[in-house]
Amino acid sequence: MSERPRVLFVGRSRYRLPLAAWLARKWDAVEAQLDYRILGAAEAGSPLWAERFRLSAPVRPQRLDGILFHLHLPLRVRRELRDFRPAAVVAADPFSGAAVLAGRALARARPPVIVEVHGDWRTFARLYGSPARRTIAQAADALARFALRRADATRALSRFTSSLVEEVRGRPADAVFPTYSDLSAFTAGPVAELPERPTALFVGALEAYKNVDGLAAAWRRVVERMPEAQLVLVGKGSRRAVVDRLAADLPQHVEHVLELGPTEVARAFDGATLLVLPSWPEGLGRVVIEAFARGRGVVATDAGGIPDLVRNGQEGILIPRADENALVEALLRVLGDRELAGRLGAAAHERYADWQATPESFAAAYRELIDRTIA
Repeated sequence: MSERPRVLFVGRSRYRLPLAAWLARKWDAVEAQLDYRILGAAEAGSPLWAERFRLSAPVRPQRLDGILFHLHLPLRVRRELRDFRPAAVVAADPFSGAAVLAGRALARARPPVIVEVHGDWRTFARLYGSPARRTIAQAADALARFALRRADATRALSRFTSSLVEEVRGRPADAVFPTYSDLSAFTAGPVAELPERPTALFVGALEAYKNVDGLAAAWRRVVERMPEAQLVLVGKGSRRAVVDRLAADLPQHVEHVLELGPTEVARAFDGATLLVLPSWPEGLGRVVIEAFARGRGVVATDAGGIPDLVRNGQEGILIPRADENALVEALLRVLGDRELAGRLGAAAHERYADWQATPESFAAAYRELIDRTIA
């Protein structure tokens, strides 16, 4: 293997040092391919510095954390460009990409910048967190487009996120591959039998882009026609009040859990008939891959990167975005037909292998992208 190129990874991902075992495996594989450094953020209580990490402490109040992180980022990037002297810089999202480009200008350095697109950046200001974010929507969009246009290369997670890049740059992303995630908790045991009680499971952020309001409205109608049905929701976010109200109104039919570890989420899949994911945009949908690993079919929207994973009628039922009637009918159809639910789950489990990345395959894909970009 040729000499490892030096690469600076920049983004607001939060790390706790020392790394958890699964995350250490990922970065050990990257280290075999690249001489890297990470410029990111720390979880509360974590050290801020290690051999390959330069992290910023969390800021309170939390709503200012992201703003202050990105405002300070150009100066941090400038310092790392002068100190670390990377051959390339990878920005974890278009907003970090804009800060990296500003830092590169300040440092008067010219390493190529690769901007990643994990999802639709337009949701950041419109469908996530406080509605007050909408006041900066146009400015945030302009900043993201600027970073994508000025980037030397781009990486996407799915055909959908690659199409977002193409809208701005006029060509697809330079590389398309998913990020490695530890799914061992979801493959640790055999697939469980479907539960006796028809149960839908939602796992994710309780945010507008997940269409939590639409799911709540649809579930009220499902329960009217299928009184034995149960909905389990795992997650927290700005739309939590909608879920709390649903659970209060339908205590026998709705269970809400704020947070579960991977092993507990795997058990929740074992207790469910299907995964429900009514998102409007979804970059790829890791939770879908988790459902596949546990042999569970999916009822989801045909939006974003979900159709990259789910084939309608094979691993799940895909419905039009924001179509409450279609969501109700799809849930009733799968929850009420145990044979259909089992068939979707079996196909999902078989398809899981197509999305089972390893730390080594992830690192090799990155090395190829870095080498091409530098060349």
